[in-house]
Amino acid sequence: MTSRAALAAAPSRAALARRASKPFAHSKLAAARPKRRAGVNPLVVRAEAATEEKPASGETYEYQAEVNRLLDLIVNSLYSNRDVFLRELVSNASDALDKLRFTSVSNPDVMAANGEMKMQIKGDPASKTLVIEDTGIGMTRDDLVSSLGTIARSGTAKFMEMLQSQSEGDNLIGKFGVGFYSAFLVADKITVVTKNHADDKAWVWESEIDSSSYSIREATDADAAPARGTKILLSLKEGAEEFAEDARLTNLVKTYSEFISFPIEVFATKSVPKQVEDVDATAKAAEEYNKKKIEAEAKGEEFTDAAPEPVMKTEYEDVQEFVVTNNDKPIWVRSPRDVEADAYNEFFKSTFKEFLDPLAYNHFAVEGDIEFRSILYVPGMAPFEQQDMMAKSKAIKLYVRRVFISDEFDESLLPRYLTFVRGVVDSNDLPLNVSREILQESRVVRVMRKRLVRKTLDMLKEIAGRDNGDYDTFWDAFGRNLKLGVIEDAANRDALGSLLRFQTSKTETGKVKGLDAYVEQMPEGQPDIYYVAADTRAAAENSPFLEQLTKKGYEVLFMIDPIDEVAMANLTQYKEKKLVDISKEDLDLGDVDEEEKKRQTEIEEEMKPLTDWLQETLGAGKVEKVAVSKRLTDTPCILVTSKFGWSANMERIMKAQAMGDNRAQEYMKGKKTMEINPKSPVILDLKARVAAGDVSAAAATAELLFDAALLNSGFAIDEPAAFASKIFDLMGQAVSGGVSGDASGDAAGGFVPPEKPKETESETTEEEAKPDAVDPEIV
Repeated sequence: MTSRAALAAAPSRAALARRASKPFAHSKLAAARPKRRAGVNPLVVRAEAATEEKPASGETYEYQAEVNRLLDLIVNSLYSNRDVFLRELVSNASDALDKLRFTSVSNPDVMAANGEMKMQIKGDPASKTLVIEDTGIGMTRDDLVSSLGTIARSGTAKFMEMLQSQSEGDNLIGKFGVGFYSAFLVADKITVVTKNHADDKAWVWESEIDSSSYSIREATDADAAPARGTKILLSLKEGAEEFAEDARLTNLVKTYSEFISFPIEVFATKSVPKQVEDVDATAKAAEEYNKKKIEAEAKGEEFTDAAPEPVMKTEYEDVQEFVVTNNDKPIWVRSPRDVEADAYNEFFKSTFKEFLDPLAYNHFAVEGDIEFRSILYVPGMAPFEQQDMMAKSKAIKLYVRRVFISDEFDESLLPRYLTFVRGVVDSNDLPLNVSREILQESRVVRVMRKRLVRKTLDMLKEIAGRDNGDYDTFWDAFGRNLKLGVIEDAANRDALGSLLRFQTSKTETGKVKGLDAYVEQMPEGQPDIYYVAADTRAAAENSPFLEQLTKKGYEVLFMIDPIDEVAMANLTQYKEKKLVDISKEDLDLGDVDEEEKKRQTEIEEEMKPLTDWLQETLGAGKVEKVAVSKRLTDTPCILVTSKFGWSANMERIMKAQAMGDNRAQEYMKGKKTMEINPKSPVILDLKARVAAGDVSAAAATAELLFDAALLNSGFAIDEPAAFASKIFDLMGQAVSGGVSGDASGDAAGGFVPPEKPKETESETTEEEAKPDAVDPEIV
């Protein structure tokens, strides 16, 4: 059969799910029902996929399938990690024990053969075998044929239908029926020895990985059948010998099945203490005794001391025995009222390998159409690898009925800005695929994600409300995550806004303030929330954009983290107050009276010749327009950008991106507007020069003002050499006292030091020109 035909023969995921309600089995998945053929040994059965009958007008055929190829597709296509085979087999055993427990409620006799309910796992590196045994319900011969012999039939699914009106059925794990065949990931041959309480005989089921058949026979004494239950013997493949080692098996059980409700015993080596005689110490004690005895006899004294007993010491001996490896009970299944804070902290530290107590935790259960239990933690410190936020954090451990499934579903259960949160989620309703390795998108996942996000934000609000420094600790570690959340999570943007913290023009260096406190302390008449973006706090404090706001007593938020400005652009407003970048045009500083408006209009009219001349002189390539500023008190001029373009700070950040798009930068750059301060002496002098017709000197001053405004407003100068030349010219003029231009610059505009005045002989004598005289006597 070709690969295409084999794939066509394999059941689809939807078909597997539809056929999952067949008689119960010890295994986990389902596909083609075996049929017995005439002339074939009744104990050897071949599996074929049956079809529904077609209309009588045509002939009916059966699909033919190469079962070994079908098994290969199921095993190697469903599972990407062979470690999960033990999880699947242990889960099967757990289901078998649960079925026994349910049955024993109405029929206590089923426990007569063996009252214990447990699993045992034993590897033998010498023979390269692995045995998984349970004392569960066991299987009859018909169960073996209908369950293990029918690929993708789930006995558990059928059993759960029978118990659908009973809440106990929620603990059953297997629903598909393929988990049993995952054993072929590590084994060449599988032997199943089983005994059901209702059957007087024990049966043996055997199959090999490349065979299209299996065999069933009655168990003999050599098979060592259990009194009740199932024993699975795996003959390990070449290269899978590690799964016979007790340390590897113990680790797998602790990883995937630590919280199974039945004890899991692994045959492992352990050190046990024993008392042995310390020969040296005993000899020394005997020597001391004999010495004392001889001395007493030599003195003729009676010696009555008792002879010393052998001195014992403790030694440790390695012994092999079955050791229970899943002693822990999952605390998330208990009521929060019954769990102490220390228990939560210890669970957090042991499960997530942390050494500090969490800042907060939230233990909750969701009931209704969708049910799950969860514990979420906020760590006490940032992880060392936090800089790689895009990597999977393995922060949320997903369990289904106490069986660990994966910690790779972070982005499905929590948005990436909450990757610092640690926790466990245990649900019966998760839409996993057959291999349990992929969490399928569905309403269940969306609802669960929404609840987890809400519970996490509730935790953060609780931390923020504390009077101690816990939230400062959290903000230092994870503040950027919340800023990223403001950008990415529109649904929770307002809730995240209340958690943001920034330094401001009224806080001490290093101290931060929230938006709620900012709004509460806004002076009367302040219309908006103001912020300015800069590299450092010092740069923000000295920004010329703050001059008029500081004079009015308005507080300004300092955006000194590269992500801050983007977060504010997405938040846009908070508590009906707009967030305004004070480096953008049309800044609203509050209502002004009619007299102030009239005065402003008069100033603009008075300055119109200068603003028109500056716009014409500088050109459209540098500024879009020139206007009289309302935000300056001391600085002669600044450059502001349009509302919807990049600010100077953002332009600088985007230019620094290694993979930045130069084409995007060209149309995202904000158009620049020059705002002049009508009270500045420099501007008034420039106005006078323009009015007097001194165009050449005025143009040079305008160019220098523009370059200075670029720097002062946070922009980069396109031609730094030309700007430096202008500064050198000014320095030259200052040194030369403002005399001829030849003394201050050359033809290229560079700075040339003025000539030093010639000295006359009367002013400088030969003695004065020499260094200190040297006494010839000393020489």
